[in-house]
Amino acid sequence: MHDELASKLSSLVSTSSAVAHMATLGDSNVTVESVSILEVCRALKSEGFNVCQCITATDYADRIELTYILADFTKNLELLLKTNVPRGDGNGNNKDTLPKINSVVSVWNGANFLERECYDMMGINFVGHPDLRRILTPDDWQGYPLRRDYIVQEKYLDMVVNPPAKINTEDHMFGKKLREEIGDPKKVSVSWKDTSGDPIAEEEAKDGE
Repeated sequence: MHDELASKLSSLVSTSSAVAHMATLGDSNVTVESVSILEVCRALKSEGFNVCQCITATDYADRIELTYILADFTKNLELLLKTNVPRGDGNGNNKDTLPKINSVVSVWNGANFLERECYDMMGINFVGHPDLRRILTPDDWQGYPLRRDYIVQEKYLDMVVNPPAKINTEDHMFGKKLREEIGDPKKVSVSWKDTSGDPIAEEEAKDGE
């Protein structure tokens, strides 16, 4: 299916540069150029993918990868459509400095809140969205919480965002303590964003970049 779709998309949307990626583990997908996302999605809907189930994003060191999970319920098919955009500047609250991609709300109405969540959490400007506002945080929140370089503001209005009494330090240091107890640090994987105090976890975080 993926090879056929990639070939068809390349013929229908010449700027898409569609490529099928067949996975031996996990899910296969089709990647396209971000400038062609709207035309590609229109073409896919005409091919029967009439449901947009999810729009999500992953922040890598050099780019942000967007994934659209589409479905054709009449044929019991599901497609992961991927594209990449530059990271832009996600430390402020200015849409003009964010990566841009065309909204697909005109193709699937259900993409409305999905794009708003990606904007709110990852700082992606969906051009042409009918009402691109934050959906999980206040409109004047600084930064985008799921970005790798997100810095939590110290205060919001008169409220301390991360009061020390609410931070479970014991949980944050659980990985470091477990490494020490087991004696073999390679047997323990730590996923906390804050790896300070655990040199092995800090090294793993750098490798992930």
